[in-house]
Amino acid sequence: MAELAEQHIIAPYDSAWYRKGCDLRRQVFMQEQGVSLEDEFDGRDPNATHMVSVQDGNVVGVLRILWLPEHAKIGRFAVAQSRRNEGIGSRLLQTALGFIERQGQERIMLEAQIDRINFYEHFGFEAYGEEYLDAGILHRAMKNY
Repeated sequence: MAELAEQHIIAPYDSAWYRKGCDLRRQVFMQEQGVSLEDEFDGRDPNATHMVSVQDGNVVGVLRILWLPEHAKIGRFAVAQSRRNEGIGSRLLQTALGFIERQGQERIMLEAQIDRINFYEHFGFEAYGEEYLDAGILHRAMKNY
């Protein structure tokens, strides 16, 4: 099978790439994990930076960056079910971390689903605080500082 070129694209709010990223978020968070529409689309998208991973014209990964006073917050991070365990998420996260750093922010946090903590630890994040439910899914906060 030929290697597919992968692009990481900043997807401006309400652009075609943003909407394709939202389609993937719906598939992963709402259909697979049962997250409600209100929880997934929380009104913070217009002020966020959205990044998508594109292969052969298809969005196969997505994440959102919120720019908060104390840190950047990565969230809404998902990879298409049929494309998991191919390194797409690792490459997209690495690109996002570099992008955030280039914007002058070194402090980054995220809220990891419990079964994903090990993944984020490979990128220098450490869990802190207690476990909690978010949209009915057990999470723990993580930060790189």
